[in-house]
Amino acid sequence: MQYKLVIFDWDGTLMDSVPRIVSSLKSLAQHCQLPVPSTEAIHDIIGLSLPIALERLFDCHGDEAQQALIDVYRDFYVERDTTPTPMFDGATATLDYLKQSGYQLAVATGKARPGLQRAWLASDTEHFFLSSRCAKEVPSKPHPAMLEEILEETGFAKEEAVMVGDSIHDLMMAQNAGVDSIGVTYGVHSKERLQSANPKLIINAVAELRQHL
Repeated sequence: MQYKLVIFDWDGTLMDSVPRIVSSLKSLAQHCQLPVPSTEAIHDIIGLSLPIALERLFDCHGDEAQQALIDVYRDFYVERDTTPTPMFDGATATLDYLKQSGYQLAVATGKARPGLQRAWLASDTEHFFLSSRCAKEVPSKPHPAMLEEILEETGFAKEEAVMVGDSIHDLMMAQNAGVDSIGVTYGVHSKERLQSANPKLIINAVAELRQHL
């Protein structure tokens, strides 16, 4: 596969942050006396922007109500929850390999910008990326806007780019943008679920990108 731009999802694709997201959302539910969602239900909304995720999980509508829950969630995720959020094994080395091999790299994430900046600071990975788009900056996945804006900013054609992600939302976003995709099975959605979005490839470890790109 011949690409020039590799666009990564963040949570569940490069950073092993899904367990903390799950834990923090369950803590939010308990704190606010809401029905505690299952782990599977939470997995299914990871990748979406937080307001849409809260709407689906808790039937929470309206800006004020959603913002109140977002504030509680962020308090748990950033301040209270101590679940580790390491980079996946081989992720940083793979980013370095791709960069050294001449690829340009970008991030398209359901995280808000401050959350991505915290993750970049903690993992010392910001320098790898030419471009990024976050929640609230554009419509939520699977809308194609994240990828369309990254392509416009970087000057690459859609045929020159590939999206790498662990959720159906990532791969459907790519499909909606006319961009190829690669699914990863170690995040939130199964191989079978990812295959429904017609990715070019499905891998079981991020380091496998070295073999295929």
